[in-house]
Amino acid sequence: MEKTGNIRKMRTSLQDEVQYKLPLYDVLEEDEFVEMNDLIGKEISLRFQGQINCVVTGKKIKKTFGEGMSWDAFRTSPNAVESIIRPELSRIHEGIALRDKEWEEKHHNQPHIVYLSLTGGIKVGVTRETNIPYRWIDQGAVGALLLAEVPYRQLAGLIEVEMKQHIADKTNWRHMLTNRFTNEMSLTETKEHLLDFMPEEYHDFVVMEDEVTEIKYPVLEYPEKVKSVKLDKVPVIEQKLVGIKGQYLIFEDSTVMNVRSHAGYKVTVEV
Repeated sequence: MEKTGNIRKMRTSLQDEVQYKLPLYDVLEEDEFVEMNDLIGKEISLRFQGQINCVVTGKKIKKTFGEGMSWDAFRTSPNAVESIIRPELSRIHEGIALRDKEWEEKHHNQPHIVYLSLTGGIKVGVTRETNIPYRWIDQGAVGALLLAEVPYRQLAGLIEVEMKQHIADKTNWRHMLTNRFTNEMSLTETKEHLLDFMPEEYHDFVVMEDEVTEIKYPVLEYPEKVKSVKLDKVPVIEQKLVGIKGQYLIFEDSTVMNVRSHAGYKVTVEV
């Protein structure tokens, strides 16, 4: 099997184990997929073709910003609006757009979830309701539960701002990829603890059910230590693929590759 195209972050589905598909684009047109679970346990070759195309405009670029964008696209595209990283800045529910009114109405003036997830430790996060469970899978969470449901993004961000005074809001990717956990409390215990700090004006949005979504990944063996590789510096990877977690490929020599950070790169995948 040999396939070539510009890659994007892997598409996922939650089953007994997460199922992964790697999209291959002809610049901006979706072309085909590689069924990544079928490659686990096999020697694979990933060859960078020396070409990167902006995922927004399609133009050839030497360096990406954000997730596969040119500098111009990063500065202007709604896909890089600052309320993605800082949801509390969104004002589209007031009719005020930061970049693109139609895009922000569709993506940010929609029901959102504040959640807790277990990656390396337990963290708080925000995502659009329709992004569940994909957001949890992308960050490599092995478990997650809902903290609050709200009607628009800014409100979710304001709750997150309150909660991250008491808990992390970032994933330790090295802990996540070695499958080591630092949490002293369970997700449900952490939720109960955090509710003591929830401002009264947000109480009506709290999700009372404590159903934990458990997520298993197709990993044959986890590395003791991880070394991240970028195709810019290592243009050819020829290794046995021993697992996939989050958006990372895990190889037998303990190197890992973040697929998401290579969006727009033209590669050849061969088995």
